[in-house]
Amino acid sequence: MTHPAIPPCSGIILAGGLSSRFDGRNKALIEWKGRPLLAHIRQALGDLFQEIILVTNAPGAFAAWDMTLVTDLFTERSSLTGIHAGLFYANHPLAFVTACDTPLLQPALIRMLLGAARDDIDVVIPKTEKGLEPLCAVYSQRCLDPITHRLRQGDYRIRSFFRKARVRHVPEPQLRRCDPDLRSFYNINTSEDLAQVRQQFPTVTDREDPHTNGGVPS
Repeated sequence: MTHPAIPPCSGIILAGGLSSRFDGRNKALIEWKGRPLLAHIRQALGDLFQEIILVTNAPGAFAAWDMTLVTDLFTERSSLTGIHAGLFYANHPLAFVTACDTPLLQPALIRMLLGAARDDIDVVIPKTEKGLEPLCAVYSQRCLDPITHRLRQGDYRIRSFFRKARVRHVPEPQLRRCDPDLRSFYNINTSEDLAQVRQQFPTVTDREDPHTNGGVPS
C-alpha cells in the first residue's frame, strides 16, 4: 500500500525513568508480548522516521538501542522538559512525540497527524472525549522558545505554552478513522494495565503487529 509522503520529521520517545508502580524498574524495559514496551514504540516509529531520539535520564540502560540518546537540559524533570530536550536535539523542523508506555501506538495515526501539520501550525494534537493527548502529538521546532520560557518560569505543565502557540486539535471522529479503538492512547502504568490491555485486545498478536525488529537489541 502506498502512503502519502510525510514531511521531514524526527521521532521523539520520552522514556522517563524508574517507576514505583513497577517495583522501581525502568518502565520502558517492562516486557509486554515478550518484548520491552520501548521495543513496540521503537518499531512503530521505525518505518516513519530516519531520526529517532530517546529522552532518558538513564542513557546507559539503552546503549545497545539504535536511537539517539539525550537527557533533559533542565534539572527538574517532567514530560515538558523531555519534549524540550527532544526538540533541542532534533534535526528536523517537526517532531512526533510519544511516551514509552503506549505499545499499541498505530503508525496510521501518526501519519494522519503528520498530514495535518502546516507551516502556520505549531502543534497538532489529538483530542478525544477524555481530553488532549500531548504525548501523542506533533510539535514544530518553533515551540522550543515558548517551552524554554515556561520552564525557566518554573512551569512544567505541557499545556502551559499552548497559549503562545498555534495549536490544531484533531477530533476523535477523525482519529478513529485511523485508529478505530483508539489503541494508540492506552498507557501501561501498572501490571493491572497490562492485564487490561490483554483482556480488551485479545486478538492482538505479534503476527498482526506490522512492526519489524529494526533498531531493537535482540
